[in-house]
Amino acid sequence: MKFIVKFKWVIAAFILALTVILMLTAPNLTKLASEKGQSQLPEDAVSSRASQILKNAGEDSNTISMVIKLDNALDKDREKQIQKIIDKTEKIKGVEDVATPLTDDQDVRNQLMSKDKKTVLVPVTVSGSDEKVEKIADQIYDSVPKDVTAYVTGASLINQDFAHSSEEGLKKTEFITIFLILGLLLLVFRSVVTPFIPILIVGITYLISQSLLGILVKNVDFPISTFTQTFLVAILFGIGTDYCILLLNRFREELANGHDKVEATITAYRTAGRTLFISGIAVFIGFAAIGFAKFAIFQSAVGVAVGVGVLLVILFTLLPLFMVTLGEKLFWPSKKVASHSDNKLWGFLGRKAVARPFVFLVITAIITVPFIVTYDSKVSFDSTAEISSDYKSIKGLNAISDALGEGKAFPVNVIIKGDNELTKADVIPYLGNISKAIEKVDHVDSVMTITQPTGEKIDDLYVNSQLGSVSDGIKDAVKGIGDVKKGLSDIEKGLNQIAGQTGSASKESDGSLAPAADGLAQINQQLQLVSTQLSTTGNVQQAVPQLAAISKQLTAIQTGLQQANENLSAQQGQVGTLSDSINQLAKGVNSANDGLTKISDGLTKATDMLDNMSDSSIVRDTGIYLPEEVMKDKGFKQSIDNYSFADGKGVKLSVVLDQNPYSEEAISTVKNIEKAVANEVVDTPFDHTEIVYGGVSSSNADLKDLSTTDLSRTMVIMMIGLFIVLTILFRSMIMPVYMIASLLLTYYTAMGISELLFVDIMGNDGISWAVPFFSFVILVALGIDYSIFLLDRFNEEVKSGVAEGMVTSMSKMGSVIITAAIILAGTFGAMIPSGVLTLVHVATVVIIGLLLYGLVILPLLMPAIVVTLGEGNWWPFLRKKEKYKLEE
Repeated sequence: MKFIVKFKWVIAAFILALTVILMLTAPNLTKLASEKGQSQLPEDAVSSRASQILKNAGEDSNTISMVIKLDNALDKDREKQIQKIIDKTEKIKGVEDVATPLTDDQDVRNQLMSKDKKTVLVPVTVSGSDEKVEKIADQIYDSVPKDVTAYVTGASLINQDFAHSSEEGLKKTEFITIFLILGLLLLVFRSVVTPFIPILIVGITYLISQSLLGILVKNVDFPISTFTQTFLVAILFGIGTDYCILLLNRFREELANGHDKVEATITAYRTAGRTLFISGIAVFIGFAAIGFAKFAIFQSAVGVAVGVGVLLVILFTLLPLFMVTLGEKLFWPSKKVASHSDNKLWGFLGRKAVARPFVFLVITAIITVPFIVTYDSKVSFDSTAEISSDYKSIKGLNAISDALGEGKAFPVNVIIKGDNELTKADVIPYLGNISKAIEKVDHVDSVMTITQPTGEKIDDLYVNSQLGSVSDGIKDAVKGIGDVKKGLSDIEKGLNQIAGQTGSASKESDGSLAPAADGLAQINQQLQLVSTQLSTTGNVQQAVPQLAAISKQLTAIQTGLQQANENLSAQQGQVGTLSDSINQLAKGVNSANDGLTKISDGLTKATDMLDNMSDSSIVRDTGIYLPEEVMKDKGFKQSIDNYSFADGKGVKLSVVLDQNPYSEEAISTVKNIEKAVANEVVDTPFDHTEIVYGGVSSSNADLKDLSTTDLSRTMVIMMIGLFIVLTILFRSMIMPVYMIASLLLTYYTAMGISELLFVDIMGNDGISWAVPFFSFVILVALGIDYSIFLLDRFNEEVKSGVAEGMVTSMSKMGSVIITAAIILAGTFGAMIPSGVLTLVHVATVVIIGLLLYGLVILPLLMPAIVVTLGEGNWWPFLRKKEKYKLEE
């Protein structure tokens, strides 16, 4: 410290120059947070894997929705107006496709329009980053006439609006924090000079930290989120002010003891500086432990550790300059109030607690346990609630929810990727089974895939419908046979009439007409038999060979008639006329034969189809049969293209829920869908494929799992890290245990109170999902400061005895801790006007926790534990009998 005091001006000049250089050269952290700070799940998360599969297949296009709200039902004029908007939208750079609702397909219209035809949904497929999508949305708004109410929404646009909201909230937080701290410090020190010292110290720290983070984010991909800067402001200004108060109070105390300003500065850093150093290291470890989290948005709080490291350096280098330069003038114009005074309330509570420790343990339990017992860990994953409903993306989402259903905007995407083609006729039918399994899950509204592109299954693909078509075909065949039979009867009459006219001449010929007539009579009897069999039994397999035999007979009769015609052509008189008649009859027989051939061919196809169906295990498994002509059908091929990717090696299913896709219930539904699909694909062509899930609800399901595991992991790492550091610094394994336990008690009590406030009283679905993690890290990392403040002073005063030392340390540190807790709570209170729900919830939990810790846990519980343990506080080490000292 003597070296720092000696070269104070050189050090100050270096810090000032470094600050200016970093400010001028470092990247803009706010811009980086907007670009890289969106909520990104790890690569091994299910929804991340789904996105990566589609991206690798070139299917990573983004879909946003243009929602048009009309005062009256859609009419021709409005259709023309909407069509013009669609035409302009299609020409925007970055727009890949626009799905028009103005189609003759009623199923599509029902999907994209509300029942009252007052809300029209226009899905727009776009490409590019969230920022580019936002620019596309702005261009779409430009194409909408002023008399049309339209909104553009989508996950990308909601993310961007959240980023904008966070930026605006940060500006409010910075402004309110500075003025709040100035006001509180004026009240504490009653000095017009002192309040500006912490503001200056922390301000320089913030500028340097922000610049360093910008460099780290840009060059080494350091984690960042839209919360990073807000937490950095609140925590640096909070603990920075607390540390300044600790040092300045001890400095003033040493001045009051008669030391000069240099000696007072050195002594303050040897005593309070040691406490500050321990506290800073504990806070640094607490935030550094976040680096072990898997989720980027959690990892982003590691940036606070960078800020804490810079803060310690500035406190130990720049603050001494003001102490040794200004001395008592630092507290001008107040002198008496600036001097350090004992806290009477904490002194009173300390004396009572050491006298009746059990009573104070019971009082603490009465205050805290009810809130812990009733805490249900209700959390909300609704990111749309994070920002104001005034944003257009939220208005658009609400319009879709109100008119078409909440799940329509953000469906669950089931992505199936295999090594072999999945769009073959022997594979596609199993998608029908998967769709049916998903549809049976509660809260699933519809499923869209190859076999049901509009959410309704294609009946013609199913065997029951196809058998109905075969039945109709048999009826048509029976009717056709009847028509042929009638025609042959007429031909038979004509032959008999001609045979009577020609007499013996015809009988002498090989093509005798009378036998032909008799043959037609026999054929009619056979046709009658076939018709009756088809009508009664539907036995197509038996009818086909019978019709083939009859066809041969008709061919023979036709040949005979042609021969008879040739024999008659040599005769005179009426023979010419008879020859023409016989020729016409022969043509009639030929036409009848052709008719029977077509009937036979149709029945043959039906026979083949029935044979294939009966031999197909696919039909038995799925009830779907895909003949070749269906696979070649233009409309069905379009359905395959829409719901497949990677050259047919991947297929998609789009699942619409009948509930809010952001809700906790939707997360449960996704889990149930996963189970249903897993059970359905066993022993099918999809059994060994990769099946993953995308969409908002799936991402939130991953968020829930990840946030839970990250919180547990971080809690363990933080507690182990703090335990090791505190054990070394306090030479005790007992003190760290009850210090950490007291913070856990504070955390769960604060969470219970906050849940009561936001969920039970205000009616929210739950506390924002990120709040438990951030609140735990902040409360433990910052709350440990106050227990260090108290117990480090206790280790100084314990030479007079455990009870006496505890009472003295409480009297000395009470005002410092309460003031520090109020100031830190105030800085987090500045986050509440930000309007970002997560920040509001985190601020509330931290404020409740800090005040609870400073006003209940430390003054009531801590002295009761300390006096109960006695010399056991330093187990397994021996207590030092002298003061701790830092080397100068």
